[in-house]
Amino acid sequence: MAAPKADISRMRAVRTSKRADKSSPASTLNLMQRLPSEILMKILSYLDAGALFSISHINKLFFQLANDDALWSKIYIAGLIKNKKREPICVDELLLKTAATEVQDRAAGCWRRLHFTSVAAYEMNKWKSHLRAISLHTGMPSQTERVLRNLHVSWELTVSDQSGRQCTHEPNWSRFCETSVTLCWGGGGYQQISTLQLHGVRRIALNCPGLKKPGRRSLMAKLDMEALAERAQVIGQDRLVELKLLQPGIVIGVWRDQSSVAFVMVTLHFHRLLERSSQGSSDCPYVEPIIKSPHDDIDPEYGLHGYQLHIVLYNSACTIMSRSFPQIFCRRTQISDGLIQLPAISSTIISQHTPLSSRINLPWRCEALQGAVKNCCIMSLTLLDEFKTPFWCVGSPVSMERQKTPVSYDYDGEHFLIHYCDSDGEVKMKLVWMKEQEQFFVISLVVSVSVCKVNKHFNRNY
Repeated sequence: MAAPKADISRMRAVRTSKRADKSSPASTLNLMQRLPSEILMKILSYLDAGALFSISHINKLFFQLANDDALWSKIYIAGLIKNKKREPICVDELLLKTAATEVQDRAAGCWRRLHFTSVAAYEMNKWKSHLRAISLHTGMPSQTERVLRNLHVSWELTVSDQSGRQCTHEPNWSRFCETSVTLCWGGGGYQQISTLQLHGVRRIALNCPGLKKPGRRSLMAKLDMEALAERAQVIGQDRLVELKLLQPGIVIGVWRDQSSVAFVMVTLHFHRLLERSSQGSSDCPYVEPIIKSPHDDIDPEYGLHGYQLHIVLYNSACTIMSRSFPQIFCRRTQISDGLIQLPAISSTIISQHTPLSSRINLPWRCEALQGAVKNCCIMSLTLLDEFKTPFWCVGSPVSMERQKTPVSYDYDGEHFLIHYCDSDGEVKMKLVWMKEQEQFFVISLVVSVSVCKVNKHFNRNY
């Protein structure tokens, strides 16, 4: 008796599904796991570093096999031979060179770490040549942003709550300008913050889609929120958030109705940013070398002249102002209150007064919400000494306050003041709002550096 058509169709569907199951990735993986480890190791020996790193995330078996020292030693040696700029050297010589390291580090995975370290060093050396071109305005490498991107440098924020639980986040957005980069972290996980840690992360360029690449972390800042919350300065607010400056360069946005953190905004100046982001450890930051200028006993004004200032005002959407001021100086009579005053724009010289390209505000966005805090922006300041090397660098959000009395009678409009201050100096920028032109004008700019900083740098005694 012939089977009904419905039964025949059902049997065909079962056979098709069985064939599909046998050819599915899960079935292939099950079949591979039944193979002897020797055969699996032979198969894995044909994979490159990216494939090995990816396959190590499948399960415990493949994690152990893919991290075998024999596989990674071959990859490490092959990479050294490929990257050498001189004549190829024999494998025995390479083995001798790495024998000392192997003896000191017998833990599993030492060859894997050696490979990633050598790849990172090779990439760093390859891009170091791009850092030799120095900008005449900033005294820093003009290709800093390009090098940071090509070396896969990023930044992570680790949030710890009062119970000790930690959570690490990557930035929601970033904004590069001429001399600094601003990063913003927003979203959940910011309730009852105990500490904040900022790390620079240098990742290895591997072909492993969907996986976080291996990298080295460098501590850049660690903040005790309980200690900083008491003395945090409120620099602005809108109807949703209030901006609090924890320390120069680091701002938190606090929800006004909940008093919980909405976002964290960090500004990093380009001065030695690559070193600070990659050459520290996960627990200790990079220590900048102390560079003193040559001593001069002949010039009595040595340390008071030859400065050059580059200042940028910007926000997350646009650049508001970018100006360079060469050959600014201070007379001995202008030294007061422990500060050496370096005027860049004089209120009495109208030709020096500078218009701003847009209004001063600081847009923000967090998840589905966004806003803009008026009279706030980000200032990136670079002061060069007379040898055209960075002497004082600042990257931080700043606020603008309305002046009760006019600071200049040459302009009929509202007068404002941007005042920034830290342990190394202060910045005072006076502005006026011209209603007819609907534009701000900077009518005075004075940068003051602490006498202690100047004396230490130039070996003087002012």
